[in-house]
Amino acid sequence: MEILANLILHFCLVLGVYAFFSSIIAGKTQETKWLKSTQITQSIFCALIITCAVLLVGCILAGKYYLSYVYQYSNSTMPTFYKVAALWGGQNGSLLWWLTILCVYTSVLLWTNRRERSSLFPYVLTTLSAIQIFFVILLIFAANPFDTIPYAQLGGFEDGRGLNPLLQNYYMIIHPPSLYLGYVGMSIPFSFAMAALISGKLDNEWIVRIRKWTLTAWFFLSLGNLLGASWAYEVLGWGGYWAWDPVENAAFMPWLTASAFLHSVIIQEKRNMLKVWNMILVILSFVLTLTGTFLTRSGIVSSVHSFAQSDIGTYFLVFLILTIVCSVGFLLYRLKELESQRTLDSMLSRESAFMLNNLVLVGAAVAILWGTIFPVISEAVRGVKISIGPPYFNKVMVPIGLLLLLMTGVGPLIAWRKTSKEQLKKAFMWPVLFSIVTCVFVTIFVSQKIAVVASFSFCSFVFVTIYLEYKKGIQIRMKALKEGFLQASVRLVRKNERRYGGYIVHFGIVLMFVGFTGSAFKSEQEFELRPGQADQLQNYTFRYDQIDVQTNPHKRVFTAQFSIWKNNKPFSYAYPAKILFKSQIPGEPDQPGTEVFIKRSLVEDLYFALLAFDENNQTVFVKVVVNPLVQYIWIGGLFLILGTMVVMWPKPKSLVGNKA
Repeated sequence: MEILANLILHFCLVLGVYAFFSSIIAGKTQETKWLKSTQITQSIFCALIITCAVLLVGCILAGKYYLSYVYQYSNSTMPTFYKVAALWGGQNGSLLWWLTILCVYTSVLLWTNRRERSSLFPYVLTTLSAIQIFFVILLIFAANPFDTIPYAQLGGFEDGRGLNPLLQNYYMIIHPPSLYLGYVGMSIPFSFAMAALISGKLDNEWIVRIRKWTLTAWFFLSLGNLLGASWAYEVLGWGGYWAWDPVENAAFMPWLTASAFLHSVIIQEKRNMLKVWNMILVILSFVLTLTGTFLTRSGIVSSVHSFAQSDIGTYFLVFLILTIVCSVGFLLYRLKELESQRTLDSMLSRESAFMLNNLVLVGAAVAILWGTIFPVISEAVRGVKISIGPPYFNKVMVPIGLLLLLMTGVGPLIAWRKTSKEQLKKAFMWPVLFSIVTCVFVTIFVSQKIAVVASFSFCSFVFVTIYLEYKKGIQIRMKALKEGFLQASVRLVRKNERRYGGYIVHFGIVLMFVGFTGSAFKSEQEFELRPGQADQLQNYTFRYDQIDVQTNPHKRVFTAQFSIWKNNKPFSYAYPAKILFKSQIPGEPDQPGTEVFIKRSLVEDLYFALLAFDENNQTVFVKVVVNPLVQYIWIGGLFLILGTMVVMWPKPKSLVGNKA
């Protein structure tokens, strides 16, 4: 199968090059035969790449350990779903997975535009072909997942090493695919932006065409980041959910810039403004996905997620530079044509609020990028790698995050074009009043920390804003159209999914900020306990009762039992575990893993992580964490996902054009 797969990859390189040049000819001549030829070539290319991914999964399931990738990331004792997940568990396979997703996106694009007549479309395929060629070159020359182990080293390779224990979790099935769908999804908006710049067709057509594509990519980036945070919380055993790790940052930065674009594009649609800015945001979002991939796959930054240092970083750096040079070059070439003829009517307008929101979002991305790459720059210039961790990011991002939270509530209260003082007073009265009441209450009864008071106050402000927007819309429908409350609520959202679905997303963000703020009250401690020994943290008392040891061909599991009392009353039992995954390679040590126990509630989580177990004296080393309000992060995430689905949901034909 590996011979067939390599032949397919080489043939795909030829197809990709042909599609690149034929699409350029199609764009120049606008001849249907060249566009049709490109579409057919792209269809064959996509089908063959998907076939390669299927072949690699087949090799993993069949246990072909003479393939280096199969040997490194699977073994005979791994459950089948982890063997399938091994496709994206290592560097070479993840790059094939990236290209496979790009081919799936391209196939959907080809199908939905199969009768396309737009002058944009040939150049969209030109850009996609260029990206595909790059990844095929990577797979053939730098990261071939079908490379075999040299014959002289084959002795004793009857089994593989298997996935890293931290990856042997159900999140491995859903988290990486979600992130990749987000990363790769940004290729489509970028391709349309490049097509607009190359063709000179700079009206709003490309903006309209990429809206759903950008939302799709943003949706999966959101989902991927949430799943990653949940995975870290449940598996790594350190009691947190976000460590500002370079790979986490790589996923967060394009989410920020894509969020900025989704807001500012509304201004272009309504006022025909910010054309240059929107073009920059689309380019920046795609470039940041490449930058994050370069940083984590080159090995130049330290991360628990990153891959070993390899030549692949050089390929990515070259492609990143080419992408920046070409996109910026085309942008500068069309700069005068993109200039808007309209200006802001007033600083007290929704346009200015959206622009400020954009600047803060992009500023956050820049701050995160600087903190991520500064150690690399420091090492290159001074020869000393300086470690930048959570203290820097928290110091910078807390005020930025609070400002973003406040702007989430301010935007809907300000009118388009210009807002009068009377309108401002009327719109802001109740949100400001509730914010002040919250501020006083939190200061007196909860905390006097400025960040905590500001966060809860701004959450109150945004919540009241959202509530009033829904209340006003529902009351208008009930009065004007004689609809019942439930019918008015549903039809209000269905009439303007973009606006009210956006409010649902904002409500989810409010809940997430409540959860983030809870970390200010977090309490944690490590304990060393023998059987029957008890200790306490805050109002929780816990006793180590016993430990259970289970063994199977795949792993050895040590599960400790703790009895827990809260306020001196029986509360629960905890069963954290330490796992030793057995190596199938003679002489190699077992690999450790952690299975935490979390007692969840809306007020606080009680978190147990078994750090180690001394079999000689039956002593356990356990980390106990009290995490207030953390559940609101996941609940808020659900609302964020729900709101995005509402925004993306197709409008019924009966409502299209109906102004009721």
